[in-house]
Amino acid sequence: MSQTERRPEKLLSAGIPGLDTVLGGGLTPNRIYLIEGEPGTGKTTTGLQFLRDGVAHGETVVYITLAESAEELRSVADSHGWDLSGILVHEVLPTEDLLKEDQQYTMFHPSEVEMANTIQLILSAIDTHKPTRVVLDSLSELQLLADTALRYRRQVLALKQFFAKRNCTVMLLDDRTAASADLQVRSIAHAVIQFDLAVKDYGAERRRVRVIKYRGRNAIGGMHDYNITQGGLVVHPRLVAAESREVRPAGQIKSGLEALDKLLGGGLEQGTSTLIVGPPGTGKSSLSAQFVSAFNKAGGQAAMFLFEESKSNLLNRADGLNMNLRGAIEAGQLTIQQIDPAELSPGQFSAAVIKAERNGAKVIVIDSLNGYMNAVPDERFLVTHMHELLTYLGQRGVVTILVGIQQGMLGGNMSSAMDASYLADNVLMLRYFEHDGEVRQAISVFKKRGSIHERTIRRFSMSERGIEVGEVLRGYRGILTGVPVPLSVPADAHEPKVK
Repeated sequence: MSQTERRPEKLLSAGIPGLDTVLGGGLTPNRIYLIEGEPGTGKTTTGLQFLRDGVAHGETVVYITLAESAEELRSVADSHGWDLSGILVHEVLPTEDLLKEDQQYTMFHPSEVEMANTIQLILSAIDTHKPTRVVLDSLSELQLLADTALRYRRQVLALKQFFAKRNCTVMLLDDRTAASADLQVRSIAHAVIQFDLAVKDYGAERRRVRVIKYRGRNAIGGMHDYNITQGGLVVHPRLVAAESREVRPAGQIKSGLEALDKLLGGGLEQGTSTLIVGPPGTGKSSLSAQFVSAFNKAGGQAAMFLFEESKSNLLNRADGLNMNLRGAIEAGQLTIQQIDPAELSPGQFSAAVIKAERNGAKVIVIDSLNGYMNAVPDERFLVTHMHELLTYLGQRGVVTILVGIQQGMLGGNMSSAMDASYLADNVLMLRYFEHDGEVRQAISVFKKRGSIHERTIRRFSMSERGIEVGEVLRGYRGILTGVPVPLSVPADAHEPKVK
C-alpha cells in the first residue's frame, strides 16, 4: 500500500436495524452527529440504542441529559425490556433551588450564569469517565440558555473541538422545541439525521427518517419508513431495485392444471409478475392459491400477504378446493401473513416481502392491490413503490402474483381503482358470463411476455374437486361482455332496422 492510499475506516454501528444500511455502512468514529426530530419521534430511544451497541462492544458510554431525569430514562429502557447497566447516565438538570426568590436573576442574563455552569458540568463528566460514545440530550436546552445565536453556535463549536480531542463519537439530540431552529448547527455536525412524524387521517402515525447530509459517505437518499416497537427503532430502507440487478436463468413454474398451463404457454416464468384481475367472486384468490399449492407440492417455498381476508378464511377455502396449504405451512414451505393496511407503512410492507424472499420464498402472492393501495397514504407514489418491489423480486427470480379487483360484475364498463396491468409481465383475466340460465366463469390470458400463449377463452370453475380449467368456449361471441351470443345469430340481430 502506498503512502497516499488510506485504509478504509472501520465504521461504528448505530445499533438500529436498517439505519446502518441507510447510512451507507454506519457511523464514522470520532465525529459529531445531529439527530433532529419533534417530541415522540424516538430520539431518546435512538440515543440509548447507540449507547447499548457501544456497551456490547466493551466501550465506555455516557448519556448526558439536560431535560429528563435518570428515572425517566430507566422508564424508557424498561418499556423496551432493556437493562441500562453499562450506560453512565449523567444528569445536568436545574435544581428546585431555582424556584426560590433569591435565585432569580435581575442583573445578569441566565446565559451568563447557567450556561457556563451547564457547559462545565458536561465537560467535567467527559473528563471523569473518558467515554468513547456520548449522547447529549438535548441541544434545545443549550439554545434556550444562550442569549444570542452567535453564543449558541460558538458553544456548539467549542463542544465539537472538545469531543474531537478526546476521540468521542457524539450524538446531539435536538427536539426542535426552541423558539427558532438554528440551521447553522447542521453545518457543524458531520452528519444530520432527521426523524419525521406524520399523522394520518386514519390509522397509526407514519414515521420516516432522512439523512440530510453525511460528509464522506454515500448514504441512501430520500425518506425511509421506520417504526418503534418493543425493542427499539427498526428502520426499513427505501427499496432501490437497481442495486440488486442479476442475470438469472429463466425456468417455469406449473399451476398443476394441464389446461391452464397450456393456456399460459407452459406456465409462469421465474422472475416475472402476474396480475390476476376480475370482478369479486370470480376465483382470483383461489387461483393464486392454486399456483402456491402446486409449487409447494413440487418442493418449493412460497409466501402470501393478505390484505382482504383473514388467514383462517383462506385456509378453509383452500381445504374446500382440495388444496393442502395447511400441510405446506406445517412443513415450513409456506408463510401466510395477514396485513392491516391502517397499521402498515409501504416501507414496512416492502421489508416484510424482502424478508420472505431472503428466507427462501420463490413464489410471492400479494392479495390484493386494492388493499395495498390503502396502505399508501399518498396514492401518487403507489405505482413507484410497486414498480421497485416487482423489479427487485423479478431480479431475484421470484414469481410474483398480484390480485386486482375490478368494480362491476358484467359488461364492458368494469374498472379498477388503479391500472397496474402495464407493471405486470402477465395478465390473467377472469370474467362472469351468462349461459342457459346460469352464471359461469371464463379465463383468458391477455398478456404474456415470457412465452407464446393461447389466445383462447376457456371455461373456469371451482368445486370440491378443486379448480378446473375446461374446454375452449367456441361458438360464441361477446363472452367477455358477460352476455355471449351464439355465432349462428347475425351480428345485427339486436340492432334496430333503419328504414
